[in-house]
Amino acid sequence: MKKIIIILISFVVTLSLAAEITLDTQTNLNGKITDNKGEPLTGVSIYLPELKTGAITNAVGNYKISNLPKRNILVQVSAVGYKMIVQNIDLVSTAQKDFVMEEAVIEINSVTVTGQAVATQMTKTPSPISVVTATQLLQQTSTNIIDALSSQPGISQITTGGGISKPVIRGLGYNRVVVVNDGVRQEGQQWGDEHGIEIDENDVNRVEILKGPASLTYGSDAMAGVINLFSAPILPQGSMQLNALANYQTNNGLMAYSLNFAGHKNVFIWDLRLSNKQAHAYQNSRDNYVYNSGFSENAVSGLFGISNWWGYSHLTLNYYHLTPGIVEGNRDSLTGKFTKPVILSDGTAGEVLASNADFTSYNHQMPYQQVNHYKAVWNNNILIGAGSLKATVGYQQNRRQEFADVLKPKDYGLYFQLHTVTYDVNYQLPEMNGYTVSFGVNGMYQNSLNKGIEFLAPEYRLFDAGGFIIGEKTVGNFDISGGLRFDNRAETGNALYLNPAGIKTTANDPTATQRFTEFSSSFDGISGSLGASLKTNDNWITKLNFSRGFRAPNIDELSSNGVHDGTIRYEIGNPGLKSESSLQLDYELDYNTEHVSAKVNLFANNISNYIFSHKLNSVISADSIRDGFQTYKFDSGNVQMFGGEVYLDIHPHPWDWLHFENSFSYVYSELLNQTDSTRYLPFTPPAKWISNLRADIKTMGKLFKNSFVSFGIEHDFKQDKIYSAYNTETVTPAYTLINAGIGTDILWNKHKLFSLFINGTNLADIAYQSHLSRLKYLPVNPVTGQAGVFNMGRNISFKLIVPVEL
Repeated sequence: MKKIIIILISFVVTLSLAAEITLDTQTNLNGKITDNKGEPLTGVSIYLPELKTGAITNAVGNYKISNLPKRNILVQVSAVGYKMIVQNIDLVSTAQKDFVMEEAVIEINSVTVTGQAVATQMTKTPSPISVVTATQLLQQTSTNIIDALSSQPGISQITTGGGISKPVIRGLGYNRVVVVNDGVRQEGQQWGDEHGIEIDENDVNRVEILKGPASLTYGSDAMAGVINLFSAPILPQGSMQLNALANYQTNNGLMAYSLNFAGHKNVFIWDLRLSNKQAHAYQNSRDNYVYNSGFSENAVSGLFGISNWWGYSHLTLNYYHLTPGIVEGNRDSLTGKFTKPVILSDGTAGEVLASNADFTSYNHQMPYQQVNHYKAVWNNNILIGAGSLKATVGYQQNRRQEFADVLKPKDYGLYFQLHTVTYDVNYQLPEMNGYTVSFGVNGMYQNSLNKGIEFLAPEYRLFDAGGFIIGEKTVGNFDISGGLRFDNRAETGNALYLNPAGIKTTANDPTATQRFTEFSSSFDGISGSLGASLKTNDNWITKLNFSRGFRAPNIDELSSNGVHDGTIRYEIGNPGLKSESSLQLDYELDYNTEHVSAKVNLFANNISNYIFSHKLNSVISADSIRDGFQTYKFDSGNVQMFGGEVYLDIHPHPWDWLHFENSFSYVYSELLNQTDSTRYLPFTPPAKWISNLRADIKTMGKLFKNSFVSFGIEHDFKQDKIYSAYNTETVTPAYTLINAGIGTDILWNKHKLFSLFINGTNLADIAYQSHLSRLKYLPVNPVTGQAGVFNMGRNISFKLIVPVEL
């Protein structure tokens, strides 16, 4: 490690010195930005993504960016309420560039990098991609970043209480969705039902969601798509800023804060953040407080690096700690109230009624998880001639512990420790005659250790590598893109022997029983994509994309054999599983006028060897029980899926500030050649309709700016297309939630003092169970006869952000 650090520092210093002595290759860019009436615009962002540098216009609309290379470079000009400008500028011949911005009701010119050869406007990408902005994230009421995204069309979440959410894209989740953060794929043993995403939501400034196979760029596991989480852009040159955020939510008493200090002086940049979040048990009108549903979260991150004319070199360090309670749903047989485990007077374990003090305590109860995630990422982009070389190396360590024994509260049962090294090297060729091409290799190495006294999956090692090439071509208003990729993944699992006391031993021990069998498997996959986008006129855009995805089975699916306390079940793997492969067709039609914006996304997907778990029955047709838990086993089959999303925003001109936003999402998923009870895919989200009436007001006198008021409903339809065999799933009734929000920036002397957001969810306090909530399948309430636990009731969120320019 010491040698690696020395090499990194030497590399950065060498590039910095080269920048100082090669002055003839540097230039500056300056200019003025106005609206279409010639009035100067203040606070406009001019950003160069290839260099991760930029500027903000001053009070008279002027900007200046120094230390730029003499070459063709992409420039993004953006401001709230205006259409983004995206242009390639030749800095060899251009040192001054003025821009005129047009007002926009909605932003359709956003630039995306997810799954693309280069940064590309969304209107030109054939793959279905949506963007969630920083403003949209701040206006959400959420307990984590995936929760904040779950209202997006086509996006759902598998939840385990208030603190754990797993992303689902068009009905596919777990290891079929790759989450990218800091430029690397997040690796936190996401095969587990109750294994969430170890990312501080306050550190996310923008999200790009690619729906559909993205294996072309990201390899195995990106079969459903990619959720790419971006931190805030590097501050403009010469600036420093301090930000403080506070959030309080009424339902579960959530209290959160986040402090951020960032700067950009000369060529050096930094971005530091400290966050804390804690919540007690949440409540609803059916269960009252849900025992042990609280959680606590702490996060620290720092970015350090250089952004100069030759590119950039950034080092990001992250630490994330989460302690969520495990909701078991045990109740008193007479009252139906929740019980908690305790030590009785005779020294044995027992159950008593949970008290109000237990429900409102911010301390963890029993049982609970403890997750520590460490991450270091070195991200580089070096400009070479008219092309660029990108190289990213990341290291992650995930420590996941489960504590379930009230007699030994400090002794963990399960303890997974996962070490992951990721690498990604790709080269972007210079653009020639409208062609843009990039190629490269990426992959990862993993080593997972079992350090606990309970064993669900064996220790294993994994190595995968993939090579890819991606190309784009533009001819007028017609854009075509595609690519190919080959992957190989090798997984090796260790044998495990236990003595009669359940302690690790060797194969030579005559009393030993074998828990896991040694295995070695290799999986190959070919991924590809070909699509086109056509802008027929100023109002219509149509897109078509065909893609092939690939996913290798994970360690849990191949070889699990044990109790998983977090999921409250016994899991059995299947070593005979094969790789999943998918063929998907996507079609999109966009329509935009000054009165209406509409979009239709349709998809059809066929997956071979789809892997899923189902409950087992005993020989007497009762639940199969092992070690006191229901037993689930992994199996596979061929799947047919289709569906899509429809979006409609009515913004009648000249009342452009008024929006009537509507979205509808639908997924149908069927296991082929199955009986009625096993026909439908488990955990398929129901159809969802969201309607929202919203007013955006740029200015209100001298005190208020960027204000909004919204009122909306979310209707989740009944889900009766379920995997009902062995009661693996049950029907979920329909429900409707009412939500509202209000927010604004408060100004003084034309400077922003703070931003305030107040949002309410489930205002009618409806008692409901989400179809993708794992708590739906907890034990039956003996008094009401209702199975499981209900989702969160009425919740009001107060969020305050205070910026300080230094």
